[in-house]
Amino acid sequence: MSQIAPQNIVILISGGGSNMAAIVKAAEQGGWQEKYGARIAAVISNKADAKGLVFAREHGIATAVVDHKAYASREEFDAELARVIDGFDPKLVVLAGFMRILTPGFVDRYLGRMVNIHPSLLPAFPGLHTHQRAIDYGCKFAGVTVHRVTAELDHGEFLDQAVVPVLPDDTADSLAARVLTQEHLIYPRAVERLLAAGR
Repeated sequence: MSQIAPQNIVILISGGGSNMAAIVKAAEQGGWQEKYGARIAAVISNKADAKGLVFAREHGIATAVVDHKAYASREEFDAELARVIDGFDPKLVVLAGFMRILTPGFVDRYLGRMVNIHPSLLPAFPGLHTHQRAIDYGCKFAGVTVHRVTAELDHGEFLDQAVVPVLPDDTADSLAARVLTQEHLIYPRAVERLLAAGR
């Protein structure tokens, strides 16, 4: 019987890592290791106190911290981050609430194998404050997009989207909470599709 080539996933977080946790749970429950030779090889954060690191350790996943404050420039930080990521030989690099703008050189290094999730229906509302902007514009619908990462912010190929209604009494927080439930569904789904395609 032929061996499935390993597909290592490295997830980058900065905080609680709820999308990371959703992907880890989907991998465990969906048997990604058996189906695709895929495993979550590491969870890496730019913050040592990121709560998501605790979840990762509890699930037997290797963790690492690369503190951006310890580096004089974005380039130096990205170089060290890449060194740590490459130690896990990733097939996919998954950004899950990783709150750092990455340099073009870093993006180029992982082009085609780095994905991100953005809380809007791209191409609408790239960047920050997406929920408040959707409300301010009077949008009837908002949502979330999983996309490949390119040098242009929130602009790569769309891999999955989900639509959420904007209710008349919505605040940015209430809309964000409703969008987040969809994030936890579509991000694991998009990652699994990439693994299936790369099998």
